[in-house]
Amino acid sequence: MTDVLRHGRASLAFGFFAQGVAFALLVTRIPAIQDRYGVSDALLPVFLAAVPILAGVGSVVSERLVRRVRPSRLLRWSQPVVLLALLGVGAGDGVAVLAVALAVFGLAVGALDASMNMLGVSLQRAYGRSIMLGFHAAYSLGGILGASLAWAGAHWDLALWVSYLPVVVLLLPAALVGSRWYVDGERGGVPGDGSTGGSGGGAGAGVGFKVLLPLCLVMTFAYIGDSTVSNWSAKYLQDVLGSSEQLATVPYNVYMVTTLVGRAVGDFGVRRFGAVAVVRGGAVVAAGGFAVVASAPGAWVGMLGFTLLGLGLCVLVPQTFAAAGRLAAERDGRPGASDAAVARLNVFNYVGFLIGSPLVGALGDAWSYRGAMLVPMVLVLVTVVYARSFEAQPDRYGGGHERPRTADVGRGSNGL
Repeated sequence: MTDVLRHGRASLAFGFFAQGVAFALLVTRIPAIQDRYGVSDALLPVFLAAVPILAGVGSVVSERLVRRVRPSRLLRWSQPVVLLALLGVGAGDGVAVLAVALAVFGLAVGALDASMNMLGVSLQRAYGRSIMLGFHAAYSLGGILGASLAWAGAHWDLALWVSYLPVVVLLLPAALVGSRWYVDGERGGVPGDGSTGGSGGGAGAGVGFKVLLPLCLVMTFAYIGDSTVSNWSAKYLQDVLGSSEQLATVPYNVYMVTTLVGRAVGDFGVRRFGAVAVVRGGAVVAAGGFAVVASAPGAWVGMLGFTLLGLGLCVLVPQTFAAAGRLAAERDGRPGASDAAVARLNVFNYVGFLIGSPLVGALGDAWSYRGAMLVPMVLVLVTVVYARSFEAQPDRYGGGHERPRTADVGRGSNGL
């Protein structure tokens, strides 16, 4: 049984990794996509906003779907769709094709994000200890690789489809093979069997939005911070702190690396100090990073601020998913209760992404970009107020109250 869970964990980690690669290849080649299809500057924001909006729709639909099918089946088929849609973006020959490919990508990525985190939460409960940050570390590693491949494609002036095709050819069959070992821990299903969920059509019905609201806010604030870094770090370093164009590309890379490092060791911190302490610490470090960025006298101090942001923000999203799943299980013990909660929470990933970049841009134009950095700083600090929402009950894992692993394995493996 331990081997079943171990294989499920490894296969899911690969799924996170593959998604990190695919998403990075899309977002880091936006200028090339715009050039290929002749999309105007006025129309580009419409295309960019459509992806997270449709991803939110995909996440909402996933909440309904997992009442009847296992999250493993949803993940098994949404990941290939994401990869094929990415290839469609690179190989299309008209704006209409681009629009369809991005629409399919957005819908599938919403289902993929939701189902990946559903499986991550249920596996964490089966293990009886924190492992969620490790999955997101795999995503960060994939993002670094995807961004590096995108840089290579841009450097060698490769056509988009030439950059995307080898990645899809390698990742798609590997993801399909790996999906054989997915484990729906809470449902007690056979790894990767994809049979019906049997949750009676009411999974998660007892967990309302009001109960999840603190976690939804934390998720939104975390992604406002993340999108601020991804969209504005280069411009801020160059235009505000006077760096060279080459140096301005470094902060996001530093942020990605420190995000990976923080997530790689974050599970040990949760096991040692508890989720509440880790979330509070991450929020304080991230707020400190924004403060350093806002007050930086020069580029290198600004780089230090972005480093702190990576170390601080990286723990918030994985722990928010884990807390939602735990809260749902405590309030509604039916199989699949946590799946619905994770799907609802996942929508606020895209809300934060949509709000963050325009918010900072509008404040920067109307006021100053230094002042604009203080807004995500304050929002991230609000997470400290909601940190108690991450606290486990005495008979749950985390916070020094981890349940014996054997008990969780037994509960999560009926029929495995």
